[in-house]
Amino acid sequence: MTAALRRWPTAVALAVALAAGGALIAGDPQDDKAPVTPTRRDAATAWPGAQRADMPAALTDGPLFAPSLFVDATTAVGTAPTPAGSETRLLIRTGNQVRELRRVSLEDNPQFEAFTVSDGQVFWAESTAAAPRVKIWAAAVTGGPARLVTADTGHAIFFGNQYDLVVAEGQVHWTAAPGDVTEKTEVRSVPTGGGKVSVRTVPGQWTMSAWPWLVDDGSASGEPRLRNLETSRNTPIVTAGIELRTCGPVWCRAMVMGKETLDQIDLVRPDGSDRRKIAGGAAQAAVTDVALLDRFEILAEPGPDTDVTGAAALVVYDIATGGTIDIAPDADGAFARGGMLWWSTTTGDEEITWHSLDLRTV
Repeated sequence: MTAALRRWPTAVALAVALAAGGALIAGDPQDDKAPVTPTRRDAATAWPGAQRADMPAALTDGPLFAPSLFVDATTAVGTAPTPAGSETRLLIRTGNQVRELRRVSLEDNPQFEAFTVSDGQVFWAESTAAAPRVKIWAAAVTGGPARLVTADTGHAIFFGNQYDLVVAEGQVHWTAAPGDVTEKTEVRSVPTGGGKVSVRTVPGQWTMSAWPWLVDDGSASGEPRLRNLETSRNTPIVTAGIELRTCGPVWCRAMVMGKETLDQIDLVRPDGSDRRKIAGGAAQAAVTDVALLDRFEILAEPGPDTDVTGAAALVVYDIATGGTIDIAPDADGAFARGGMLWWSTTTGDEEITWHSLDLRTV
């Protein structure tokens, strides 16, 4: 079992770090419209038609496969070393069927990140120690070689969320820092088939969100806000109480702080309306992104042995029904992009299995 698969502390720290830019403003956050539903169901009972699958981490040639993206419940894109251990492979895997997209020497410290999928194409960012400038690549899910989309990415900025690369209107979009100018953000775009990169410079420090939105968490500006790229208009994010927020254009996750520790987790609209308590202080945000598909908030519930085993209960709060759904009692970590949720479990003899749930089919 590699330490990298024990992800709860890392995932939670990242979520809190990204949320920490939310303003801490005195006020009263206790406007709870929908407290946590006392009756909970497991996923199989609540969502009997949802597509799900299990995938052993071990490949047929020996090394462990680490998924970076699930295209659907049975098809994943991820990395695994070669059997000799000298190279890293980027693979598309369906069950035991594996197709290699890229192979890079481990000595070059390859980084594959910012994965997204659109119209049957997988897009990702790639860099190495020898060539640190990020390049954007793509490949068809169903077959064919990987292709370079662009190497003109500027000083690309990625935050480890599902919007690091956004595909919309026939373009791949990402944010970049314009040199040493910290008070501006470049929004870069390139046709999905490759071509000339267009650059739009926006005042302020922004991150990509669901198209056509940017988010400023307020860490630099002191003013959490959203920006619509189509209208060039900014919308303030209303904050209240002592809390840490992570926001998208539809929902914000509010980590409501007590005197010394987390008191509860709420969901609230960016304009401050429709606030609801979804969990108490014992829960944690399991993934960085808030409200997948504008409906599902992914949470972890650490148990008494979590600090030792690295495993915690994985649950989903369903905004549409106000119910909390039990996903797994002993997940090693959780990951999500788009409407896909996946997590790993480990048996007593250290065999690792990846599990996937397609929330788009709920």
